[in-house]
Amino acid sequence: MNPITADPLDRTRYPIDEWALEEAEYAPDEQGVAETLFAVGNGYLGLRGNFDEGRGGFSYGTYVNGFHETWPIRHAEEAFGFAKVGQTIVNAPDAKVIRLYVDDEPLVLAEADILRYTRRLEFRDGYLLRETEWSTPSGKRVLIRSRRLVSFADRHLAVVDYEVTMLDHDASVLLSSQILNRQDVPDEYHAMMQTAAPMFDPRKAEQFTNRVLQPRFRRNTGERSLLGYQTSSSGMTICVGAEHRLETDNTWDHTAQIDDDLAKHVYRITAKAGQPIRLVKTITYHTSRGVPARELADRCDRTLDRAAETSVDDMFAHQRTWMDDFWARSDVEIPHEPGLQQAVRWNLFQLAQATARTDGHGIAAKGVSGSGYGGHYFWDTEVYVLPFLSYTAPIVARNAMRFRYNMLDAARDRARELNQRGALFPWRTINGQESSAYYAAGTAQYHIDADIAHALMQYVRASGDREFLKRGAIDILVETARLWEDLGFWRRNGDRKFHIDGVTGPDEYTTVVDDNMYTNVMARANLWFAVNACRELRADDPVEFSRMVRRTGLDESEIAGWAAAAEAMEIPFDPHRGIHPQDAQFLDKELWDLEKTPESKRPLLLHYHPLVIYRFQVLKQADVVLALFLQGHEFTPAEKRRDFEYYDALTTGDSTLSAVVQSIIAAEVGYHELAEQYFLTSLFVDLADLHGNTSDGVHVASTGGVWGALVNGFGGMRDHGGRLTFNPRLPKTWPGLTFRLTVQGNRMRVELEPDRMTFTIEHGTEVTVWVHNEEFLVSADHPLVVELGHQGPRLEAHAPTTSDIQGTLRADGSVITASIPTISLERDEVEAQPS
Repeated sequence: MNPITADPLDRTRYPIDEWALEEAEYAPDEQGVAETLFAVGNGYLGLRGNFDEGRGGFSYGTYVNGFHETWPIRHAEEAFGFAKVGQTIVNAPDAKVIRLYVDDEPLVLAEADILRYTRRLEFRDGYLLRETEWSTPSGKRVLIRSRRLVSFADRHLAVVDYEVTMLDHDASVLLSSQILNRQDVPDEYHAMMQTAAPMFDPRKAEQFTNRVLQPRFRRNTGERSLLGYQTSSSGMTICVGAEHRLETDNTWDHTAQIDDDLAKHVYRITAKAGQPIRLVKTITYHTSRGVPARELADRCDRTLDRAAETSVDDMFAHQRTWMDDFWARSDVEIPHEPGLQQAVRWNLFQLAQATARTDGHGIAAKGVSGSGYGGHYFWDTEVYVLPFLSYTAPIVARNAMRFRYNMLDAARDRARELNQRGALFPWRTINGQESSAYYAAGTAQYHIDADIAHALMQYVRASGDREFLKRGAIDILVETARLWEDLGFWRRNGDRKFHIDGVTGPDEYTTVVDDNMYTNVMARANLWFAVNACRELRADDPVEFSRMVRRTGLDESEIAGWAAAAEAMEIPFDPHRGIHPQDAQFLDKELWDLEKTPESKRPLLLHYHPLVIYRFQVLKQADVVLALFLQGHEFTPAEKRRDFEYYDALTTGDSTLSAVVQSIIAAEVGYHELAEQYFLTSLFVDLADLHGNTSDGVHVASTGGVWGALVNGFGGMRDHGGRLTFNPRLPKTWPGLTFRLTVQGNRMRVELEPDRMTFTIEHGTEVTVWVHNEEFLVSADHPLVVELGHQGPRLEAHAPTTSDIQGTLRADGSVITASIPTISLERDEVEAQPS
């Protein structure tokens, strides 16, 4: 997609507030997107932003990280090594539901006479607030105020604070608070959820036709209910509990009932005008891979018992305390740009909601905000999310890396299945097994091994946590290095070079190729990580080195082999064009003319057979350009600019992972206005539903990329080799940019202005930085102010296009005059037309 140039939000519906996302108008046709935008979660538990009343929603989703069902993948034509076990996140029993009736008339927002409506996601306080004034069919005015949070302090706890006030008339009010198994029990609204997603879109979650949650436990006691289940195939267990507390001066009574798929508490209130009715509902979820549901019920009881000892206002106060600490570590400020500031904080808040309490689980592509991509974990986490965590929340980054370490045995098994030594991590998974049925764009993305190694070393260097590395995580480096040496091979054509064939890079529009440049560059870095870590451990701690050797069976001669492979790694380069080919054959293909491809044919993967796409030079997302960012010290400024200009013209942006990287490199090579446009595209990708699938959940990797575009792009921060360098490129219309970095236990505030850069230690002692290649020490006693000159080259603003590269040279130096493919506006197929 083309980058955007301005704030795309409807500011009548979404007014600007730097510390909240507010919806000032109810739009019933856009509730799928709104449920994502207003979801609340903590990384373990996520509640979609559907209304408490449980009607008029899109998906009603409640998701618990890692809670999934499995099924056998059936391939039309089987082959050895194909993925066998599909995995999909399960829509957990919905405990959000509080149905409201006034004089037996239900509140259904899509049909009701709404006099006043506002919904706010409070970034500073960490909860969702909704206020609605409703005129009933008989003309009675009712005020509903609801607060909803998922606790960051207690990962298993959520709270709904629901208040109803009759404003001008007495009435009979009924509240029906429920736990409902929506996964298996249809209601009059459930069918809409099942048919909302086109089944051919690979970004959607799979749908189940058989019962998923088998009842295992149920109990009603007083105002507490518990329901327990076990999944039919994966065998995972879940228990959900809810406790109620009604506060009102009105007279009321209470009844309760429970069956396998529905528990409800019904409150009948004789409501007087002006007398509030407050129902506090505390909710808990516990899951396990092996513990019986009855034992999980005991855990739910303990969580609810603790919550009962705390007032609801104190629960919200604890949430604010957690959020204050989060913003002190993580906030990024753009002064005098309130619209941008609001969007930036929404993205950062999503990172907290996707990661904060994962606590041993992975970080899914949609976090816990939706079912998109089936709740799977991808390489996106390590490349786009872990940098944010490593520099703002090191303990969360450590947990994410420990999750990968705990997958190492399964990765070893997968490597053996593919006839390789070492370990091969799954491209998409929940339980550690490969779940991608399409190997060409899945398993063939071996680069995930190097991505994980990169994230591990970035965390270790940023945090200084070498104990984590030497006491187990180094095994990841050893096993991934083994894979690369075994996967590659030596070829002599002049110089003796090390090649890696039959792999797919990040760009899924080009698959199973030889010497993918990104893969080779990252594999080289992975090999050096392993070599240096093993040598340092052997020298510094022989005891731990011996333990590692026993765990991994390392032969010390392997280390020399890794070093040799890294030293001789083939990095494709075309001297005639001055660019790095994406792979060994990429430049032999025809160019896809994106300028003549109508928006109605985007994204390409939904409108063209893969074989059509694979024949052309066209990219789903940044590939070579991503390597220029992650391993930028390996390339010259001229190489970066030439590579960017060539590949930017061929990149569709069909992946939300692309714009952030294009923004970072555009800023570095001098396309400052284009960098800002790509930044806006990533900033609003979900807020403005730019890819048309925000309803499936937040694009978590893109939110991490927004932080990267700000800090790495405009702030110019790099950490190659653990050295913290800054070459800033502040957009010319911005008065400044402020962000925080936690470096080896020291929190440092970085303030960028057009003519200076200021570094201040907010917590800790000192940090060494380099600004424009000059070394400085920032200490707690002496903030550093660096006067800046010209912030890098500033090139023409227009984006490179395919017409800019049509006169491309062949390898022998001759000019290509072959036809350029264009897309006919009348026909679906690609037509080769004369250039």
